[in-house]
Amino acid sequence: MAKVETITPDEHCIVTAAVAEAEQHTNGEIVTVIAGQSDDYRETPIYWAVAAMFLALACIAVFPEWFEQLLSTFTGGWEHVYTPGEYLTIIMLLLGIKFAAVRLILGWKPLRLALTPAAVKQMRVRARAINLFKVSAEKRTVGLTGVLIYLSMAEHRAEIVADSAIAAKVSPDVWGEAMADMIVELKAGRAGEGMAAAVRDVGKVLAEHFPKTGDNPNELPDRLIEL
Repeated sequence: MAKVETITPDEHCIVTAAVAEAEQHTNGEIVTVIAGQSDDYRETPIYWAVAAMFLALACIAVFPEWFEQLLSTFTGGWEHVYTPGEYLTIIMLLLGIKFAAVRLILGWKPLRLALTPAAVKQMRVRARAINLFKVSAEKRTVGLTGVLIYLSMAEHRAEIVADSAIAAKVSPDVWGEAMADMIVELKAGRAGEGMAAAVRDVGKVLAEHFPKTGDNPNELPDRLIEL
């Protein structure tokens, strides 16, 4: 996975301070994670290469005269009557070249990411957020009040995942304001400020449902985790 290059030490401090401030008013624990990319999407080149093969095959089937003219052009204009075996061999060779070329071109990560469907990216970001939540926050607090704010830079997507005690009281759509405030800052190129804004909004929700008590320790790290 690509490492984030846009988060400065100052932005780390901004997010960490926001977490510490938010947790002054709640027994909830906020974990922040920012990643360069959530998945490599290695299957995307294969899908597009297969699609290109079928498209080429369809063109040959629908426009056989065009394909024969193309073959004649590549052979210097000489007419040749191909046997079925020769014809099939040429087609299979061309399909193989098409498959290899598309897969090679999509080996370039920015293009591969751009051609990955949005629904697939959303699913992978969500899956990574859940996995990170399980290892960083789930069931790691006494009151089951951990919440993860996850930002994946390459996909331009974020997720908020909460532990069971929070999920029982807070509907997922409540986090919409935190996501919206984060996006405003992200569009301005301020990823750290975006995370801090989300932290403040999440903190307000947690303070409402899980107000601070004197016997609640700081159970999870406040610092921004950068992957």
